[in-house]
Amino acid sequence: MKNSKHSLLLLASILLLGLSCKDKPTEKTNEVDAPSKNPNIVVIYLDDLGYGDISSYGGTGLQTPNIDALATEGIKFTNGYASSATCTPSRYALLTGMYPWRNKDAKILPGTAPLLISTEQQTLPKMLKKQGYQTAIVGKWHLGLGSGIINWNERVSPGPNEVGFEESYILAATQDRVPTVYIENGNVVGLDPKDPISVDYKNNFKGEPTAITNPEMVKMKWHHGHNNSIVNGIPRIGFMKGGDSAKWSDIDIADTFLDKAQTYVKEHKDKPFFLYYAMNQPHVPRTPNPRFVGKSGMGPRGDVILEADWCIGEFMKTLEEEGILDNTLVIFSSDNGPVLNDGYYDDAVEKLGNHDPNGGLRGGKYSLFEAGTRIPLITYWKGKIQPAESNAIVCQMDLLASLADLVGTKDNTTDSQDLMDVFLGKSKTGRDNLIIEATSRTALRSGDWLMIPPYKGVNYEEEVGIEVGSFPEFYLYNLKDDVAQQNNLATSNPKKLAEMIHEFETLKGKDYNLNVEAMKFE
Repeated sequence: MKNSKHSLLLLASILLLGLSCKDKPTEKTNEVDAPSKNPNIVVIYLDDLGYGDISSYGGTGLQTPNIDALATEGIKFTNGYASSATCTPSRYALLTGMYPWRNKDAKILPGTAPLLISTEQQTLPKMLKKQGYQTAIVGKWHLGLGSGIINWNERVSPGPNEVGFEESYILAATQDRVPTVYIENGNVVGLDPKDPISVDYKNNFKGEPTAITNPEMVKMKWHHGHNNSIVNGIPRIGFMKGGDSAKWSDIDIADTFLDKAQTYVKEHKDKPFFLYYAMNQPHVPRTPNPRFVGKSGMGPRGDVILEADWCIGEFMKTLEEEGILDNTLVIFSSDNGPVLNDGYYDDAVEKLGNHDPNGGLRGGKYSLFEAGTRIPLITYWKGKIQPAESNAIVCQMDLLASLADLVGTKDNTTDSQDLMDVFLGKSKTGRDNLIIEATSRTALRSGDWLMIPPYKGVNYEEEVGIEVGSFPEFYLYNLKDDVAQQNNLATSNPKKLAEMIHEFETLKGKDYNLNVEAMKFE
């Protein structure tokens, strides 16, 4: 009897041990495969913010403590680049990992342009969505909507939701372009069906006031280009009729986007998410909330930069309060370099003082010189990234391949490079070269060198007061010794110029040729 009892006890023990062993591999598999182990990813993208516009990058006229905190506690890149010196192409490269010059339509788009990104194309949100991420965009879009003539009174499609974003709350184009409404998941927010919207970029609607016909209605004086429909006393680019209940309040745009970004975090914190928080500061028209008016002493442009810094601080507080800050990779940058007078008289030039938005670089928005595409770029991940400054050459276009590596997959683009170790501070070896673009013109950054090919046109654009980098001859700079680009070495160093031309033509492809066969190089 005793032996029978011992046998039964032994058998029970073996069965329990077997069940226990069966459970353990299942738990381990879940730990490895669960998407929740991937970090949240947030891209904070400003608009027209220059390399020298924030204090951590040497800005002398403004203090930006919340952005500075990201820089001092993360990786501050001194050779970080947007792909382009204007907004639409840079945003295209960021989301697709592709050079925008490969797409002939990747130019500054009107508010009625069709969707620039193909719905069949690989995108950053698509890639992350496949890996179990929730995806959303809050803020400026400016990559086109629809596929033809848009009916703004019905759901507008295709758009962000058709290229990988599960949720979207956007401006269609820019704050200075019509339509001046928010669009949520393809639908105009707050639209009254009895007051439908009509938009046209060529012809005004009969009887609708413009800055030309009704200057008495204008509260913000236009300088160039911005003299069409008037909304909230601000003349815009393009013509719009109707939709009064849906029109945004300009001074509340920053607060609106902040609230949407914070709400998204709170409602989606239990699973990994990708949030593209595309702020519109300091793009024109600069309309700071009254809380920030006069705070910078530099006029509206300085005020909206302080406003953006405050918004970023509030957003980071939300990540911390929701308990997910240490599991969130934050990437901060700007779509292109700075511009002061970009269409309105707003004292941006007159009140600049000793502040240098370029941070010592030459050019600005629209320019092939460094200030056009070299921008602030910061990666922050509490507890995972050790504070450092990196001079590795990196581009926003590389985020697609790099983040694919981070979440354990591969991307299929040809231009995005996997620099995840660089973005995390584990490596200092960035890109060997990068083709930069400005208003369809391209130039080559390779190592410490920058080469600008000859282009027709005027180098200095009077309207915006910026050198754009158009010359009838080659320009060659050693940026290590001459970051301000004051010494053209094209004539004195023909051997290096020849190397750069060959590399440039190779990267651009067999159908591209600078037609310099007749040039003599030593």
